[in-house]
Amino acid sequence: MWIPLAAVADVDFDIRGLDLALEANVKVYLNSIPEHERWLNFHFQSRVTEKVSEALQALGYYEPIIMFMIKDRTSKTDATVVLDINAGAPILIGDVDVELIGEASADPVFTKLLETAPKEGDVLNQGQYGALKSGITSLAIRRGYFAAKYTLARLEVAPGLRKAYIRLHFNSGVRYHFGEVIYNNSQINDLRLDSLLTFQEGDPYSINKLGMFNQDLSNTGWFSSVLVEAGIDDMHDNRVPISVSLSPAPRNLLETGLGYSRDIGTRVKIGWAKPWINNLGHTFNTELYISKPKQTIESTYKIPLENVQLEYYQVQLGFKKSDNKDKSSRELTTSVSRHWKYNTGWQHSVYIRWLYSAYTKANVLHISNLMLPGINFSRVRSLGGAMPSWGDKQSITFEVANSLWGTHIKFYRVIGQTAWIRSKNDNSRRIARLNVGCVFTDKFNSVPPSLIFFVGGDNSIRGYDYESISPRDVYSNRVGGSYMATGTLEYQYRITGNWWAAMFIDAGDAWRDRNPSWKTSGGVGVRWESPIGPVRLDIAHGIENTMDTFKFYFSLGPEL
Repeated sequence: MWIPLAAVADVDFDIRGLDLALEANVKVYLNSIPEHERWLNFHFQSRVTEKVSEALQALGYYEPIIMFMIKDRTSKTDATVVLDINAGAPILIGDVDVELIGEASADPVFTKLLETAPKEGDVLNQGQYGALKSGITSLAIRRGYFAAKYTLARLEVAPGLRKAYIRLHFNSGVRYHFGEVIYNNSQINDLRLDSLLTFQEGDPYSINKLGMFNQDLSNTGWFSSVLVEAGIDDMHDNRVPISVSLSPAPRNLLETGLGYSRDIGTRVKIGWAKPWINNLGHTFNTELYISKPKQTIESTYKIPLENVQLEYYQVQLGFKKSDNKDKSSRELTTSVSRHWKYNTGWQHSVYIRWLYSAYTKANVLHISNLMLPGINFSRVRSLGGAMPSWGDKQSITFEVANSLWGTHIKFYRVIGQTAWIRSKNDNSRRIARLNVGCVFTDKFNSVPPSLIFFVGGDNSIRGYDYESISPRDVYSNRVGGSYMATGTLEYQYRITGNWWAAMFIDAGDAWRDRNPSWKTSGGVGVRWESPIGPVRLDIAHGIENTMDTFKFYFSLGPEL
């Protein structure tokens, strides 16, 4: 029995007698009762009965028996209402009458959607009926049935018979097709933009293809904003004109990066880019890197081909100066490369580069002139923004030097990289990296330092000095390795908001003829998911590095 009592503002519910799905839905409906109405009186009892009945009817139960009881009333402002509910027998679907009229009746995508419709004999779920009804309408719009409408849409429920009847008659009319594409405010030649089209004039309309075109235009970097719209108000002859509104990207962009580690000190990276140079979409960028042991500058000119997104040429020119304790070098390099991208996410390039090196070994100056043809295969995938919850990267490069094209030594060089990011949930991330490399030659001492292997430091084996791990000569000078392998295992856990704690293990070595002598390190760090990318602060110590102290690292940039 329900007994009117003094007003109680804090009323909780204890629901009994229902399975988990029904109980969850009842809770949702009861939570919609405002706090100021939760007073123990007859009006509140009526509201509770109404909400419980609505929740059960939504899942096909129209004959519930609801028993009320009050317990744990410790004061006028604290009580629990116990609802002992018998849901009763469910309403079953007696007939599903779904009819498609018009061109959609032969559209296989609609056929697949209708396979998800409730079946005769199922327990009524009004949410499933609503999802089917709105799903048909939404699919029609997405696939170009712009004159579509329901001629009959009704859910009939007969509680006395415990039956429900679904009636959906949908006239799709004709399917519209893509019409003329009109570009507005573009600084790039229309033919270049046309090469990005994911459809042709006259193809059946699809909003998915429209979205892919919008994304491909954005990915070029030529525009600061892209909006691709179907001109619904201007349709004629079953054609939909497509309007593309574009805002050119700035002529010049500047990016900066900053890092620090105890072994090399502060490092600065400055990038200057011109996203578009002419109406053919050529681009140019220059990157300057400065640290105590190494300074580089590299410029790249990119020439898109007819298939703008998937094929292009690239010309590069760079200079590097390196002074790191017992080795120093000056290098000038230039290359020309041809690139292909594929819809699988993979891309490959072939190139030829000229490398001029002036370097010292054991206080002796060496000069090297190399012509290096090569090929690269790579793929990068990620989901989840600047600190992706899922992603991976693979890359492998082959280079060869041979006297056939005027090189003074013969060698083969292979570099492989892979990195993986996986997340168990929103609060944890796991990262694994592996880098390997090898140089095959019978004249190892004639190979420039930049083409052999030194490991250690940030992005390698933290806890050791920059490029300190290497075979050494009788004078303890580093001579570089023919082989290299480094790996990382890292676990990150969200502390709060955009702040993460990290712990990691690095391992690897660079070696020549002997077996590798693996170096390992461990450390902890902090990650901040900043608006411009992840910021990392690490402290690490080499396990075999007993003569040195902890190393600190600070960096900003992508993880893949």
